[in-house]
Amino acid sequence: MSKQRVVVGLSGGVDSAVTAHLLKQQGHEVIGIFMKNWEDDDRTADAVNDDPGYCTSNIDFVDAAAVADVLGIEIEHVNFAAEYKDRVFAEFLREYKAGRTPNPDILCNAEIKFKAFLDHAMRLGAEKIATGHYARVHQNPETGLHELLKGLDPSKDQSYFLHRLNQTQLSKTLFPIGELHKTQVRQIAQGIGLPNAKKKDSTGICFIGERPFRDFLNRYIAKEPGPIRDARGHVLGEHVGLSFYTLGQRQGLGIGGIKAKGAQKGGGEHAPWFVARKDMQTNTLWVVQGHEHPWLQSSLLTAHDANWVAGVVPTNCPLAAKTRYRQGDAPAQLQDASLQRFTLQFIEPQWAVTPGQSAVLYEGDVCLGGGVIASAQTHE
Repeated sequence: MSKQRVVVGLSGGVDSAVTAHLLKQQGHEVIGIFMKNWEDDDRTADAVNDDPGYCTSNIDFVDAAAVADVLGIEIEHVNFAAEYKDRVFAEFLREYKAGRTPNPDILCNAEIKFKAFLDHAMRLGAEKIATGHYARVHQNPETGLHELLKGLDPSKDQSYFLHRLNQTQLSKTLFPIGELHKTQVRQIAQGIGLPNAKKKDSTGICFIGERPFRDFLNRYIAKEPGPIRDARGHVLGEHVGLSFYTLGQRQGLGIGGIKAKGAQKGGGEHAPWFVARKDMQTNTLWVVQGHEHPWLQSSLLTAHDANWVAGVVPTNCPLAAKTRYRQGDAPAQLQDASLQRFTLQFIEPQWAVTPGQSAVLYEGDVCLGGGVIASAQTHE
C-alpha cells in the first residue's frame, strides 16, 4: 500500500492506540482524532469518584492524548455531540418508547464514526480513516467491490456492528487490528510502552457507561406501570413500564419467587422467568418459565431498514445470520428480499429474537449486510 494520510479515531482505549501505531509503523502520515459524542452529564472528578464505573470523555481524552504523545502524532479533539444527539440518541429514545430494543452502537457507527468523522477526516485531507474495530476490508479482485470481513479473533469480531457500512465508506476505511487477536494487541501495546496497554475494555453504551441501564432510562422515559402476566393470563406482579424490559430478560422482573399455577410448557414450576412478549396496546408484560419455552423460539423474522454492503441484494449463496451480537451464525434462507426489507427463515429456531435489534447476514466470513428486526414469529 502506498503511503497515505490516515486519520485514526483515538478513543483512549488500547485497540485504537495500537491501530495508530501499526499505521505509523507502515510509514503512513497518521493524525489522531478524539471524538466527543456525549456531554449531557460529563461530570466532575468528584462525581466520577462517587460512581467509579462511569468513565467521562475527559478521562478518555487524557488517555488518548497520552497515546498520541508516545506515538509522536498530532491529536485533535472534535465534538460530535450535537450530531450524536440528533442522529443516534433521538432514534434510541424513539425506539425504546415504542417498546423495541435498539442497538445504538450500530447507529453510531453508521451516522457518526463512518459519516460525521469520515467527512471531518476528508476535510483534513485524509485519504483513509482507521478505527480500532476487529473487522477487515478486502477488495474483491473479480468484482472490484469492497467486502466487509469478520475479524480474525472470533471472540472480538465486530462486523455485526459495522454491517450498515456501504461501498464508499469501506473504500476509505482501514481496520489494522482486524488481522490480530486481542492478546496480540495488548502484547504490542506493552512492547512499545503505551500508557493504556492494560486499560480495561469499555462495555455498555457510550452515553450510559457502566451505570444501571434502567436508572439512565428513568431520566428520559416516564414509568407506565402495568400487569405482568404468565402464558395463561395470570397476573404475577406489576412492571414499571414496557420500555424498561427486553425479550429474553431474566433479571429485574421482581417475580423470582413466584411459582407457576400448573407447570408451563418449557419449564417446571421452579424454572426461571423470562420476558417473552410486550403488548403495547394493553401495556402488558408477558413472561414465561424456562429458557426453552415456545414463546421464546422463532424460526421466521422480518426486517426493515435493510443495508446491503455490496449495494445489491445477495442471491444464490448459502447464508448464515445472527440476531444479536455474541450469537453464533445460524443457517438461514433469505426470502422476499429487497433493498429495503427482507424475511429470514432459520433452519433451527432462534432464541428471543428481539424487535429493534439487527439481523445480520454472512456468507462465510463475509458480512453481507442486514436490517432492523421488525417482528418475529414465535412458536405457540
